[in-house]
This record gives sequence, structure tokens and C-alpha cells, in this order.
Amino acid sequence: MTEPVAVDVLDGADGSLLELVDHLLNQGVVLTGEVVLGLAGVDLIYLRLSLLLCAADRLLEPSPPAPLPAPSTHPRERGDKR
Repeated sequence: MTEPVAVDVLDGADGSLLELVDHLLNQGVVLTGEVVLGLAGVDLIYLRLSLLLCAADRLLEPSPPAPLPAPSTHPRERGDKR
């Protein structure tokens, strides 16, 4: 009996990488960094970067279901051929 391909992937070293990425996306991670561009010892541009990595369902609140449209009372919209 052959095992599914997904089991083979999870059994090896790739499984630990997959589990790590899954854990990071479920918990979320913030990466920050700074970049300074200068010329002749004078700082010209300073950039502060922040990156948030997480699953979208962690950031967004669930939206309520959209209401159903009301039934039409106009004869043409109901399909009457008058």
C-alpha cells in the first residue's frame, strides 16, 4: 500500500520548515529594520521598515453574511410576458 505524497513531505526535513511557517502565520511575526543611505559620512535618507506577517483571518474580523435581495414585484423582473 502506498502512502500519500503529503505524508512523505511531512516526514522529512521539509516537514519542520512547513510546521515553522504554519506556526509563524498562525501566531504572527513582526520584522523591523532600518536603512540609512549616506554620502561622505552625511546621512541623506533614513528608512524605518516594519513588516507584519500573519494569516489574513487573524487580522480581519469576520463579516456578517450579506442579506438576501427582496423578491421583485415588477412583472418584467418576475418573468411575466405581458
